[in-house]
Amino acid sequence: MRARNVALLLTAALVVYLFLLADRAFALFKTGTGAGIALGAGVLLLPILGIWVIVVTWRNGLQVQRLSRRLDAEGALPDVSDLPRRPSGRVDRDAADAWFEARRAEVEADQGNWRLWYKLAYAYDIAGDRRRARETMNKAVELEAADRSGTQ
Repeated sequence: MRARNVALLLTAALVVYLFLLADRAFALFKTGTGAGIALGAGVLLLPILGIWVIVVTWRNGLQVQRLSRRLDAEGALPDVSDLPRRPSGRVDRDAADAWFEARRAEVEADQGNWRLWYKLAYAYDIAGDRRRARETMNKAVELEAADRSGTQ
């Protein structure tokens, strides 16, 4: 099953859960008691927060997918197929670190290039630093958006 289909399935399940949670919140409101209304308000915040998280996550995913497609069309997607792998299939830590250092040097040489930021984000990801990978990918998205608006 493709990753997008899994994401759609999980999102649909989460939306159903959030709907049921909102229904419980309204049931608490209907009790008419102060405690019920207070609990209902608290429970209602969870679906609202959940919807916000879904929207932000999908928006970011679509932005990254747009960058990936653009790099693929240019033939410039990062390729780590030649890096040594552990039995688990993950890239060997030393190889990932060396690949990361090369990508970081490229970004330091040209900090306005979104393609290099994308590759650095990918390097963070294969090195196992997901938080920095997301931050770096956000920088790539920002630079690419500025690049697109500047060329139109």
